[in-house]
Amino acid sequence: VRAVACLPALVGAWRHRAGGLLLSASGVSPFKRADLQMPQLLGERRPRTLNMSQIGDVLLHEGDAGFGPKVEAVVVYNSNPVAVAPESAKVAAGFAREDLFTVVLEHFLTDTADHADYVLPATTQLEHWDIHGSYGHTDVLLNRPAIEPQGQARSNAQIFRNLAMHMARLDPAFAAACFSDSDEALCRAALAQTAIDFDDLLQQGFAHIPLPDAPFAEGGFATPSGKCEFDNPALARLGINTLPDYLPNYEPPTAAYPLAMISPPARNFLNSSFANVASLARMEERPLLEMHPDDAAARGIADGDRLRVFNQRGEHVCHAAVNGRARTGVVVGLGIWWRKQGANGTNVNELTHQQLTDIGRAPCFYDCAVQVEKFKELSA
Repeated sequence: VRAVACLPALVGAWRHRAGGLLLSASGVSPFKRADLQMPQLLGERRPRTLNMSQIGDVLLHEGDAGFGPKVEAVVVYNSNPVAVAPESAKVAAGFAREDLFTVVLEHFLTDTADHADYVLPATTQLEHWDIHGSYGHTDVLLNRPAIEPQGQARSNAQIFRNLAMHMARLDPAFAAACFSDSDEALCRAALAQTAIDFDDLLQQGFAHIPLPDAPFAEGGFATPSGKCEFDNPALARLGINTLPDYLPNYEPPTAAYPLAMISPPARNFLNSSFANVASLARMEERPLLEMHPDDAAARGIADGDRLRVFNQRGEHVCHAAVNGRARTGVVVGLGIWWRKQGANGTNVNELTHQQLTDIGRAPCFYDCAVQVEKFKELSA
């Protein structure tokens, strides 16, 4: 069921959960993003924006196809797209292009860093300034460096400052004073003239955002009427039903691929983060596919068997977990292991597709049909 159309634009929303109400803190952080992004420096220029959920197609196309000119250079930071982006066989092939210049800012040699022309050592959370909001509470948190950057590590912002210094020789716009602001100065700018006092952050590490306990008790939603609008006329201009609606699967199960696959993060991983931590990987043991006993029995599969999970996009080799957690007709591919950790050099995103959602243009990771069979070992 598609979410109520006005809710993504709201500062927060009441949601039913476990018989109670949960107030989402998403979007309540008061950060002044324009003072960090400095859109005025663009002038008349309007860089194109490409959706990372389609990065496989983006990197493989030869020009236009809805994406514009061929992408010739990529800088990756705070992400591991070869592991986390959908239809990852295409993503890996795109990053493997000989004519693609790739720079990755990283702590580890991830699947993506393996394809880099240059890997630049990034600072860890212990080594740089930052400020954080949260989904789970209404505090602003200060990340204060505990140690100096180790070795040649630099923060993302420092790398971009150094890059701007060199680019200023070609374009005077990069000589603007903001390109010399330190990371601490950027943190201060993000909170300047807001209700958060940066000195409070320095003293205690956090500051509370002054919000009422029930912020929408008197209305004040981010809609034209100020009310929660379940009927959103603006969607009509997009050709979308203005009311909450049921949308059928983009990829429904078929005779060839009869099982719906979802791929939530494994308990000890956060997307692809921590998959390379030996102690956490040991707790997860190995890439698993959770199956209902009926689906497993119909395929002659027992708990622990090596599996081939496949569809028209590729195949992923993992092991069966017949533990009663998956319902009939649904398999759960726990992720996100790095591709290099997979038995055949893949992870669950070998099977996911690049179709986008109708409103938010987000990936449809949980709309995926597959077939499963016991892996057949090749005889000598």
